[in-house]
Amino acid sequence: MTDDTDIIDSYEKQEKLERAQEIVQHRFARPEILLAAITHPSANEGRAVKYSYERLEFLGDSILGALVADRVFETYHDIDEGGLTRIKVALVSGTSLSQVGRELGLSDVIFFGSSERGTGKRGLTSALENVYEALVAALFIDGGMDCARVFVERTLIPRMSLDMAKEPENPKSLLQEKLQVGGITPTYKLVKTQGPPHDRTFVSQVFAGSHGLAQGSGRTKKEAESQAAKSTLARLSEFFGIGVDECERARKGVEHAQIKAHKTLTNAQEKADRIYASAQAKVQKAVARAALKQKKHSAAQLASEQSTNDASATSANAAPGATRTNSVPRATSAPVAMTDVSSQHPCE
Repeated sequence: MTDDTDIIDSYEKQEKLERAQEIVQHRFARPEILLAAITHPSANEGRAVKYSYERLEFLGDSILGALVADRVFETYHDIDEGGLTRIKVALVSGTSLSQVGRELGLSDVIFFGSSERGTGKRGLTSALENVYEALVAALFIDGGMDCARVFVERTLIPRMSLDMAKEPENPKSLLQEKLQVGGITPTYKLVKTQGPPHDRTFVSQVFAGSHGLAQGSGRTKKEAESQAAKSTLARLSEFFGIGVDECERARKGVEHAQIKAHKTLTNAQEKADRIYASAQAKVQKAVARAALKQKKHSAAQLASEQSTNDASATSANAAPGATRTNSVPRATSAPVAMTDVSSQHPCE
């Protein structure tokens, strides 16, 4: 025989699953994943299950952060890292996700345990934030990244605005900016979980490398991390020997030094370009002068060789003429001598 309570519970479960699928606009092939995403820990009575609310929240937090970061990066091209971080942090903050969850009607589909219902659902605000992240993970598992992206684009991204870049920093992003001046990126570690599943308190600690800083507690992990960051900011002088004002002055000093270094580098580059151009012009002139000198030298050498050749030719032509002149007297004198001899008659 079926218990009336089981029938009511089964009907309520089916009704909430249908309503949840309408909200996310996706028909789940594996409804048990959706059921896990909307089931508060107080309803599980501490049972360990594969697709638990909290495990899905863990996965959804990372997927949501990546999707929002991608959208912010692609939308705002002229904003620096700090501004992009502020927009992302504002969008995925507990306040933002809780408001979106409330507007979507998620409060009507969450399964709470009897212990939580008896307190008037005092954890509803944090539950709305967590369920939203768990739903992102459930959509990712059942339908893939595009399915999760469509849900986030439809429900959360419309709240994004450029004004978020100008809003006051939340403690985590402010601490990150302060510490990054010194090349330090803060990390967060959950060090303790207190209380029953339906009424837990989380304790997180900030770390700079392996060095532990301040701790903070809250009803959610994000709240605990935020409180830890806030406590660290208040104790910066204790941890690092400097305060918030000193960090800000140091940051501005670094920016000024970077601008000055850039200008110096630009001036040095321009000077180097001028020196190179001048040296190149001098080399070209020297090469031209050397070529002209070589040309003149070659011409002089050619003229000298030509003069030598002409002198040799003149000497060669003059030598045969002198021989012919000397032979003439000898030719005329011979007959004269012969005439003289013949004129003496033997009979005289």
